Amino acid sequence: MSRDILPFIAPDMSALAKTLGRELGLIDGKPGHVQLLNMLARGVGYRNFQHFRAACLAEERLAEPPCAQEPVDYALVERVSGHFDGEGRLIRWPSRYGHQCLALWVIWTRLQAGNVYSEFDVSVVIRNNHLFGDHALIRRAMIDVGLLVRTLDGREYRRVERKPPGEALALIRRVEARAAA
Repeated sequence: MSRDILPFIAPDMSALAKTLGRELGLIDGKPGHVQLLNMLARGVGYRNFQHFRAACLAEERLAEPPCAQEPVDYALVERVSGHFDGEGRLIRWPSRYGHQCLALWVIWTRLQAGNVYSEFDVSVVIRNNHLFGDHALIRRAMIDVGLLVRTLDGREYRRVERKPPGEALALIRRVEARAAA
């Protein structure tokens, strides 16, 4: 029988050790709080709890400034990724508006940051990244959602630089990983 590998995250290792200690209270000679902390740390590859604690504190010091990480709906990412083929091209236009907006982020990554494109050049990039034959629909949608801007006369197009939301980042990574495989 194959084993599913599921990540387990405990926000407070000490609270986890205390809870385990209470649960193990029915057994004589139960380990103490510090012993449980050391067992948990060794279970994830550290020598003891102090080694684990030092590694976590060092990681916090070296990390980027903390920012609020938004939750990601991975089920949505999985559904929208089904609209892309193995080469990262959009197979069909999603019927739901939210799915459309999310799918556009993948095409957005195919446009070079800072480049000025003509309408023809933008259309070429879009044509190379979808299979259903309506590049104008995608180009207009990208302008509507603010991923692409154009001059009033329509001669110049530019990608709008902004940080993709969590679902878009997850979708971009998933589609790119499948295309690279």
